[in-house]
Amino acid sequence: MTQKLLFLLDTDAVPSVFDTVVAYDGGADHVIGYANVTPQNVGALVDGAIYTRGPKEKQFTALFVGGGDMVAGEALFKAVRKRFFSNFRVSVMLDSNGSNTTAAAGVALLAKAKPLAGKKAIVLAGTGPVGLRAAAFLHSEGAEVAITSRTKARADAAAQALQDRFGFTPTAIEAVDNAARAAAVKGTNIVFAAGAIGVQLLEEKDWQNDPTIELIADVNAQPPLGIGGVEATDKAKERHGKIVIGALGVGGLKLKLHRACIGQLFESSDKVLDAEEIYAQAKANA
Repeated sequence: MTQKLLFLLDTDAVPSVFDTVVAYDGGADHVIGYANVTPQNVGALVDGAIYTRGPKEKQFTALFVGGGDMVAGEALFKAVRKRFFSNFRVSVMLDSNGSNTTAAAGVALLAKAKPLAGKKAIVLAGTGPVGLRAAAFLHSEGAEVAITSRTKARADAAAQALQDRFGFTPTAIEAVDNAARAAAVKGTNIVFAAGAIGVQLLEEKDWQNDPTIELIADVNAQPPLGIGGVEATDKAKERHGKIVIGALGVGGLKLKLHRACIGQLFESSDKVLDAEEIYAQAKANA
């Protein structure tokens, strides 16, 4: 029986262990990781994937673009797809730093809890891979979106990246500390925290009595959590009159989604899984 081979193309210095484990759990027979992959050096790797098996066997070879940098991941994903032609292609997925699967799971769960159209949403630490995708998915649900960063320059650059990729420009907010983020969330209905692990972005006192906040999601599972007063295990739990989803609440759907997407890569030789495709699946399974 033809082995299912997944080649992990990572933009970081070390291929992701997390992505490797989930790839095996998703059905790959072998996962081969490459580090420091760029648009300039990926050509030979793609060629090795598309030229080695016949038409009926190509579906058992797939590519996964990962790494911690969303911009680098998008550029690499584009370069990989540009290498394909005619029937010389294999299925490919983009999920830099869990950007697509984590953000898709978080926003899909928020949308399941309450309609998001017409709501004001803010993504704290919205310039990273997960934050960028969360902003895009919130916008797709009809929310009015703002993103924060510690510097205005980074917030503006992220806003431009969203305009370039998804055709909308969120409000870019400089928020250097918890006090600034507390001010930024006032008047919003949805708060999505997408910061680095172990960094608190918002204290409980700054949201618990806010009458406008309805929904909160935090994807940080390592204490201190991104939003004070949220438990990692919360899944559509009511706290202070708001519906709250913690990192493990998001993580269950994220892992289910990630594994399912890996499995789908081996169903054909022309599957392309990026933000839109992955979010559609998250919505269907939330």
